[in-house]
Amino acid sequence: MTTSSGTTSASVEVHQLWQRISQELAHIFDAHFVCATAASEIAVQTGVTTVVAVSDPQRQYFDVWICDRDGNLRQKRWDKKTASFEPFLEAQQVVRLEKFGRPAAEQVSSELWLLPRDDILGIALPYPAHSNAITPPGVLCLIDPQDNCCLNAETLAQFAGNVTVYLDRAYLRHQVDRQEVEFAVISDISHTLTATLSLENVFQQLSGTIRRTLNVQSLSVGLTEEVTGDIVFVESLMGPLFKALPAVRLKRGQGIAGWVAEHREPVIINDAYTDQRFYRTIDQRSGFQTRSMICIPLQVEERTIGVLQAINRQHGKFTQHDLRLLQAIGGPLAAAIENARLHMDVLSEKRRIETIFSSMSEGVVTVNANGIITQANDAIGALLVANPVEMIGQNVYDVVRLKESSLKPFIQQVTAAKDEYPQLATDLQQSNADFLAVLISGAPIAQEDGTISELILVFSDLRQIREVERMRDDFFHGIVHELRTPLATILMYARLLREGKAQDAAKAGRFLGVIERESDRLQKMVRQMLQLAKQDVRELQRSWEAVALNSLFEEMLPPLADQATEKGLVFRQRIEPNLPPVMGNPETMHLIFKNLLDNAIKFTPSGAVQVTARLQNGMLHVEISDEGIGIPRQSLPNMFKRFYRTQTAVERGIAGTGLGLYMVKESVENYNGSITVESTEGKGSTFTVRLPVVEV
Repeated sequence: MTTSSGTTSASVEVHQLWQRISQELAHIFDAHFVCATAASEIAVQTGVTTVVAVSDPQRQYFDVWICDRDGNLRQKRWDKKTASFEPFLEAQQVVRLEKFGRPAAEQVSSELWLLPRDDILGIALPYPAHSNAITPPGVLCLIDPQDNCCLNAETLAQFAGNVTVYLDRAYLRHQVDRQEVEFAVISDISHTLTATLSLENVFQQLSGTIRRTLNVQSLSVGLTEEVTGDIVFVESLMGPLFKALPAVRLKRGQGIAGWVAEHREPVIINDAYTDQRFYRTIDQRSGFQTRSMICIPLQVEERTIGVLQAINRQHGKFTQHDLRLLQAIGGPLAAAIENARLHMDVLSEKRRIETIFSSMSEGVVTVNANGIITQANDAIGALLVANPVEMIGQNVYDVVRLKESSLKPFIQQVTAAKDEYPQLATDLQQSNADFLAVLISGAPIAQEDGTISELILVFSDLRQIREVERMRDDFFHGIVHELRTPLATILMYARLLREGKAQDAAKAGRFLGVIERESDRLQKMVRQMLQLAKQDVRELQRSWEAVALNSLFEEMLPPLADQATEKGLVFRQRIEPNLPPVMGNPETMHLIFKNLLDNAIKFTPSGAVQVTARLQNGMLHVEISDEGIGIPRQSLPNMFKRFYRTQTAVERGIAGTGLGLYMVKESVENYNGSITVESTEGKGSTFTVRLPVVEV
């Protein structure tokens, strides 16, 4: 009767204990609070010191709650090696262990066996044990329980099963909460990645939020080179150990990253140095130690653009859950990298086109389908004498006005063009009411469906071309005139000789002298034309050699001095002895100074002609000055242009082709020299040639 009453009383106590604990745990979803509540209530209600412990998810340590009979609760963290829970974990049932049966060494080194005086009654959590348990391994232990304790082997097992239910619920809730947080973080990361077009911002996300979410030491991204297939890792993510090292590069298929990129399969490696694919050279070179990693391919459609690596999990091993997290990030990351690359390509192409557009010498405007100007470069502003920025948004027909027609028919012709680019030579009205000769070229810009979205109009300034044409016409007219005069003279005197008009030797000699002089004049013009042709094809500028000007002047100046003296001019020469040689061609140097001296004599009716040569500031200066008719100020900028002749020379009837000074300037500049002119009309001119000397 007593036994039955005692059993009934114990059952009532157990029921009341569990009822009390259930009421407290009903609204608790924290595993640690469940353990603390269970330990506290059992100890107080049974009068027995109670220990409840659970391990961390990585099984490295145990969080332990110890409560004595007076309700004093302590929380500890025990290393799994010294906790001494193995007998209970291995048994998977209620076990009573006596202290005197434990080895002395174990009692000293154990955290658990410092608590009891005699024995421990304990059971492993979760109970009953199963392979898909949510609760990590733990124990429920009573320290020195008395025989009259309501919790015996049977009731302790039941109690452990009930506690397991609340622990499972708490860990399940924790798992759900963690997944919600991870989902929110990944959603935020995906949004951030896809919202940016900067690679720098993309990589900043990897080094911050994503790394902390995955709880890893570092994240690295390797991008695949399209040409070689090599994987080049982003330097900004590699960490301080790699700052002084060259960029990390793996050949196609090399290392774990190369294998993943080639096979397009993710890998989880929790011991990198045992994996045959691991490329150890990078660790050896940097001092970094790779313990574990997850590596996934970064793919855009069917292309693998690189790999993403999570390296060295901070606690425990990488799991499939970590892989799923990384893969959830990998998709948006690959899209963000591709978008950023495309954006960079577009910006680069845009800058290139803008540079070409703004630097073109031709005027360019783009016009949309409604005839509104969308772009205009500086050159069109210069042609129209208007601000190109103010043209944008205006109707092209209001801005571009032609002299004798409208632009509209040409626009229609361009719009209808298919394989040709229409052109229109016309006169363009400037904002100051002047007209400018231009050539307008047009081309349509079509969409994929063939719709014309814009037109490009290019305006080429024809002033220079027309000026060259005018000078060319003047040149040919001048040549015809120059050739006709000596030819007529030669023909006349030749006929006089044939008709016997030269009755004595003196007269015949005079006739022959005229023929010879005019023949020389013809030969000079022909020679000048040949020299121009040679210069155009660079035949006179192919050879470079050291030319001694002292010997050149000694040979060239005497005949010119005689020519000046015959004309009644004073010829002076001041040539420094032992001038250093210059780099050039003897024939070209003769052409340069002969032309300048011939002009000085030809354009000086009276007075003096002087040639001076000296070394100054490392350059050879040759000045040819005269006291002739001079050059009008407005003509000075055009003196070295092809076919150009001053109005003064034309009016005075001084023969010439307008080619001599052009050839002189081209020849001087070909040998890295320069030529300048100073002149006052009616007082003479000075031409200065500067040539670099040969360094000895």
